[in-house]
Amino acid sequence: MTNIILCGGSGTRLWPISRTLMPKQFVKLFNNKSLFQLTVMRNSKVCDSQFIVSNAEQYFLAIDQLEELNKSHNAEYFALFNNKYLLEPVGRNTAPAIALACLALKSEELVLVTPSDHLIKDEVEYEKVLKIAEELAQQDNLVTFGITPTFAETGFGYIESENSYDVKAFHEKPDFKTAKRYLEAGNYYWNSGMFMFKAGIFLDELKKYSPEIYEASKIAFDNKQLITNNQFRITQEFMNAIPENSVDYAVMEKSTKVKIVPSDINWSDVGSFDALYEELQKDENGNTQNKNHISIDSKNNLIYGSERKIATVDIEECIIVDTGDALLISKKGSSQKVKEVVKELNIQNLSLSTIHLTGHRPWGTYTILEDSLGYKIKRIEVKPGKRLSLQKHFHRNEHWVVLSGIATVTIGDKKILLKPNESTYIKAGELHRLANEGKVIVVLIEVQVGDYTGEDDIIRVEDDFKRN
Repeated sequence: MTNIILCGGSGTRLWPISRTLMPKQFVKLFNNKSLFQLTVMRNSKVCDSQFIVSNAEQYFLAIDQLEELNKSHNAEYFALFNNKYLLEPVGRNTAPAIALACLALKSEELVLVTPSDHLIKDEVEYEKVLKIAEELAQQDNLVTFGITPTFAETGFGYIESENSYDVKAFHEKPDFKTAKRYLEAGNYYWNSGMFMFKAGIFLDELKKYSPEIYEASKIAFDNKQLITNNQFRITQEFMNAIPENSVDYAVMEKSTKVKIVPSDINWSDVGSFDALYEELQKDENGNTQNKNHISIDSKNNLIYGSERKIATVDIEECIIVDTGDALLISKKGSSQKVKEVVKELNIQNLSLSTIHLTGHRPWGTYTILEDSLGYKIKRIEVKPGKRLSLQKHFHRNEHWVVLSGIATVTIGDKKILLKPNESTYIKAGELHRLANEGKVIVVLIEVQVGDYTGEDDIIRVEDDFKRN
C-alpha cells in the first residue's frame, strides 16, 4: 500500500505560526514533531511506501523532516521507504493532485490518501478502521473515512451514511441548527478528506465523472519533467491547463462505488487556534504550557511564543501568538477570522503572510536579524555538502562574516576559503556563490546594503535545486 500525502495548503487560519513557505503541517507543534512527521510515522506502520505531493518549497521541507525522523530513529527505518515525490508548480486542488500521483502507480496499487496536517491520537482504532477500509477497497470501492462527530461543528462538510458502509449523501458545511440535527441523528459524519482505493479504480471513476480533469492530468503527466527515477515535476503550462476541483466534487459525490468507514479515532484537522488549544497541554489554570509565559491571575488562554517573555494579567479566554515579527491577539471562539487578517496582509502586499523571520531553503536556513531602510542583516546556515545558487543582485552589496565552519566563496572567477572571523565583500552585479564543502554547518552573518534588499532581487545563473 502507498500513502499519498497531500502537502498543499498554507493554513491561513493559523497565521502567524503558519505561512505560505512554512505551512502548519511543517511547524513543530507537538513534542517537537510536525503534523507531517506524525503523519509519516503513523502511516509507515501500515504502508510500504510514501508518495509526497507538494510544491517545490514544501518538497525541501519534507525532505528535511524525513531526514530528522531517520536520525531520531537511528537512521534506517524511514530510509527503507521507496518514496516518490510529485512537485506541482501551482495547486489545482485535490482531484488533480491525486490523479497525477495515481498515474505514476500501478493500476492495482492500493493507496491511502491523507492530508499532511491532521492529528490522530487513537492510533489503535485508526489501524482497525484502515483494515476495514482495505477490505472494501480490495473490492474495487472508493473508500472515505467519516469522523464520528463529537459536537455540532459548522466548519466541516458531512457525509450521511446508511446500511453500515453505504453513503447516502454528501452535505455542505451546515448552519448550527442543521449541524445539531446531524449530531443527534447518529448517521452523519465529518468529512475527513482521507481515502483508500486502488489507483486504477480511482482513475476510471475520474475519467467517467470528470473527464476533463482526467484528460488534462494525463497530458500533464505524460509531459512531466523527470528529476530522478522517483521524483518528477509538472510544468507550469500543463498544470495550468488542468481544471481545478476537489476530489469530493470531481468523483466522490458522483460515483456509485463510494463506501464510508465510520472512524472514532480522536481526530482533529487543527484548523484553527481554538482547535489547537484543545490539543495542547495545559497548566493548572487552563493556559497552554509555555516556559516564556508569566501568568498573573490569567486563565484558559492559548499562549504561543518562544522568542520573548509573554506576561498576562487578569486575561481569560484569549489567544496570544507571538512569532517575533508578528503578534496576534484574539478572543477564543473568534480565531476563524484570522484568515481575514491574512487577506489584509496580502492587500497591503506584505511578506508577513508568506515567510517567517527564519526562511527554510534546500541548502539550509536564513534568519533576518534586522531589516531597515537601506540595509538588512541575516544569519545564514549552510548544510554540509550544500551550496547556494550561482547568482547576482542588482540593488545591493553584501558583506559576509563567517562565524563557524569553513565557507567556500566564489566571486567571479575567483574562489576563496573563509574561516571563522574572516570576511569578504561582494559588489552589486558580481556573480557569486556560497558553498559548504566541509562536514559541519557553516554559519555566517550577511549584511546587505543598498537601495533595495527584497528577496526577489536575485538572478540565478545556475542552481543545484533547479529553481528559477
